[in-house]
Amino acid sequence: MYHKDDVSYYVVDTHVHYWNASPENRNRYGEGFIECFYNYQTSLSPAEWVWPYEKFCKYTEKDLIHDLFETGYVDMAIFQPTYLRDFYPGEGFNTTERNAVLKERHPDRFVLNGSFDPRDGDEGLRVLEEKAERYGLRGVKLYTAEWKGDSKGYKLSDPEAYRYLEKCRELGIVNIHVHKGPTIWPLNRDAFDVADVDHAATAFPDLNFIVEHVGLPRLEDFCWIAKQEPNVYGGLAVAMPFIHSRPRYFAQIIGELLYWLGEDRLLFGSDYAIWSPRWLVEQFVDFQIPEDMQGEYGTISVAAKKKILGLNAARLYDLKAPAEAQLDSVPAAATVGGGS
Repeated sequence: MYHKDDVSYYVVDTHVHYWNASPENRNRYGEGFIECFYNYQTSLSPAEWVWPYEKFCKYTEKDLIHDLFETGYVDMAIFQPTYLRDFYPGEGFNTTERNAVLKERHPDRFVLNGSFDPRDGDEGLRVLEEKAERYGLRGVKLYTAEWKGDSKGYKLSDPEAYRYLEKCRELGIVNIHVHKGPTIWPLNRDAFDVADVDHAATAFPDLNFIVEHVGLPRLEDFCWIAKQEPNVYGGLAVAMPFIHSRPRYFAQIIGELLYWLGEDRLLFGSDYAIWSPRWLVEQFVDFQIPEDMQGEYGTISVAAKKKILGLNAARLYDLKAPAEAQLDSVPAAATVGGGS
């Protein structure tokens, strides 16, 4: 939990990984993929938060626990798996099975999400059902641009994807996290297009579609879709670090999201280990939209920051935030957070 100016913030990091991108686990595509991730860390992080490349490729459980919970203010973290077996043929990049080891050791700290790929057909449906029963899944993370043999991606609007979404509904997996963000080499940019979210959200109104990375660089397209689809949410991983490197750009992003989606449908995520949550939480609590932009975007209230940092995710995943972090605990003098 984070405390600042007599306000307590319950923090749910909705986007964390425990990956293995070591040389023995990757091919040339996997090497390019993790180098692209590392370029994001080095270009968007404060200098003191940049890791050596070797550590970035394969960090330890001790690193993760320290960075998230001991120093990063995180109360609960949600594992979002990314298999990428065509790039990481050894054990996959960041799998539910790998993440489950940490969940078992720290059961009160992690939410474990699964994954599916509709190109796996009937066997994939069987595996999804098995994992849902084994791990008690409430959510899945989808990577529509993932390579699989000759295929360079799929769409949520594909008939096979609908079969899997129907299975999720049947199994009580209600939170569908979908990577829709910047291109990562060597993946296809078009496979991250957000248009298929529009189809799926309409067809499955009882599922929550969390669009990770808020569709960047397609923010406008995402906002128009999310405005008309009340079951579409925005995951702020990747958008958050611009708070340091390009604060006015971040003000534009968060301003547009608050205008179109509102403060109840935005979720904090660090994208660990690309970024560590500590500096993101601190800077977000201190952040305010610049005065010359407030005429169009307004300001970000303390209540909105509490929702974004944790209370919205707690609602989606049935997590219990302590009383001191609830909205009714905001002091009257702290209605607007951050300076101008």
